[in-house]
Amino acid sequence: MPELFSSEKNSLISPTSSRSVTETINGSHKFVIQGYSLAKGMGIGKHIASETFTVGGYQWAIYFYPDGKNPEDNSAYVSVFIALASEGTDVRALFELTLVDQSGKGKHKVHSHFDRSLESGPYTLKYRGSMWGYKRFYRRAVLETSDFLKDDCLKIDCTVGVVVSQTDCSRLHSIQVPDSDIGSHFGMLLENQEGSDIVFNVAGEKFHAHKLVLAARSPVFRDELMDGMDEDECEVVVKDLEPKVFKAMLHFIYKDALLEDEELVASTASCVSDTLVGKLLAAADKYGLVRLRLMCESYLCKDIAINSVATTLALADSYHATELKAVCLKFAAENLAAVMRSNGFEYLKENCPALQSELLKIVAGCEDDCSSGGGGGGGKSRTVWGQLSDSEDGNNGRRVRQRS
Repeated sequence: MPELFSSEKNSLISPTSSRSVTETINGSHKFVIQGYSLAKGMGIGKHIASETFTVGGYQWAIYFYPDGKNPEDNSAYVSVFIALASEGTDVRALFELTLVDQSGKGKHKVHSHFDRSLESGPYTLKYRGSMWGYKRFYRRAVLETSDFLKDDCLKIDCTVGVVVSQTDCSRLHSIQVPDSDIGSHFGMLLENQEGSDIVFNVAGEKFHAHKLVLAARSPVFRDELMDGMDEDECEVVVKDLEPKVFKAMLHFIYKDALLEDEELVASTASCVSDTLVGKLLAAADKYGLVRLRLMCESYLCKDIAINSVATTLALADSYHATELKAVCLKFAAENLAAVMRSNGFEYLKENCPALQSELLKIVAGCEDDCSSGGGGGGGKSRTVWGQLSDSEDGNNGRRVRQRS
């Protein structure tokens, strides 16, 4: 019996292991404050907020107080805080705030949890609206004569590291899989021209490509190359695209990526439709390259401004860029008074009357929302609505003087 008991005992021993891993999920956000001098005087305790950004499954926002957060500081300091902008309870996180030195010397002002040991551990935010930051982030008089302020603009970088814990067994026996490199392989086909069976003549410049690759990526190319041309035909003349635009489109087709940013923005064009990315959006629409169109929309969305939103809106409408169009309409409605004074708005009125009607509907919706809320914003909305309504005579489209 003792031997049997010993044998059974040994057979039941099965070593297991696990590991508790506590780490941070990190994310960053760049917040640009343009028109700093105009923000001064808005009042102690009032802030300018960044767009919300997501890190670790929570929404965050940067709050900048140009006149300080607390009355006792008497507007002598600017305040900067990071706020939990979504629901959460006892969210533990590390933070870093950087005031960017815009002189190029790299002498940034950094407040960080990440590069020093924490005596009490990460900071805990109890609920939505909890904040971490500095009431006396920087003395305002010194800030306004420093290299941190350039062209009336401040730049603040923020990093949030949300603390998460999990029991992890897989990492003890993990195999790292590299990122996909299919784009680089197909890109070599384009660069080396190996096995190419079609040539495109674009304004005299020749581009060698592969019918099967083009057909797989574009339904328009599939119809033209596989069904719409003779087998022995190997050259196609493209009349409505510039060589640099066709080159950028081929780059995407083979590599599933945009050209480097420098090439996209290397344009002196005053109108967004004349930029490389604007022309690439038109090409994406023509050839049914949905992903490329969305990438162009995303790229153009980053540069929407008062002076460019009207022409960007017209471009988006022309080439079925629905998401970019929606963003432009919303931006124009929210900044209508300023947009109306831009040259782009005159272009919109003269060339795209249907878009102006859509903008009217968006503004009307904003007015209804403000009115139904019963708050003080309705008066402002009605004033802007009146400006837009009075900018044209309803009978003959004649422009008349806006009411003061």
